[in-house]
Amino acid sequence: MERSCILVADDDADIRKAVRLYLEKEGFQVACAADGFEALDLLEQKPVQLILMDVMMPRMDGFSAIMRIRQKRNLPILVMSAKTEDSDKVLGLSIGADDYITKPFSAAELAARVKSHLRRYLELGGAGAGGPCARIGRLEYDFEGHALTADGDPVRLTPTETRIMELFMRNPGRIFSAEEIYARAWDEPAAYAPENTVMVHIRRIREKIELNPKEPEYLKVVWGLGYKLEKK
Repeated sequence: MERSCILVADDDADIRKAVRLYLEKEGFQVACAADGFEALDLLEQKPVQLILMDVMMPRMDGFSAIMRIRQKRNLPILVMSAKTEDSDKVLGLSIGADDYITKPFSAAELAARVKSHLRRYLELGGAGAGGPCARIGRLEYDFEGHALTADGDPVRLTPTETRIMELFMRNPGRIFSAEEIYARAWDEPAAYAPENTVMVHIRRIREKIELNPKEPEYLKVVWGLGYKLEKK
């Protein structure tokens, strides 16, 4: 079986080397970039399936690179940063990152995060289109193709957004807490205070499916309880 290719973008050569060794030991192919421009170039050259992206890099920082990548690609992106402020995490998630890992991190934590996101991405990408569907108002979801349409037009979702929408489309009207959404979509126990992480992803989905994201008719917040997909 061909090994999955991971792109590691970090301006610190020691960190690039350490992460490459961690991941190669786990059986992955690894491509390394020292800044956002190199990362974009490598994406055009190699069959990358997951990206580990540092934030503070010269020439083009990680946030700028993520925004460029998200214009064309939906592969998983994990932000690596020494910054621990919630505002930085929210910004990274808002512009399209799927997860956030704070430096310093252990080899075991890094490998577990990479494997979890990669497994979900390959599961979503490996199924063929054309299977059982659910329709709710303007939305239609193909459970085998893992594809969402709104008014018949394809909706471009990241892997994490796809998992969240599949959860809601399978359970219209059911209220899910932020902790349960996190556990289901990230396939791991809810991290400390997952509300901001889930909120950012819900907001991004609303921007893609709602006619007026500020007054959503589908993804509704139920104050004090969580979120639900309104039945239509």
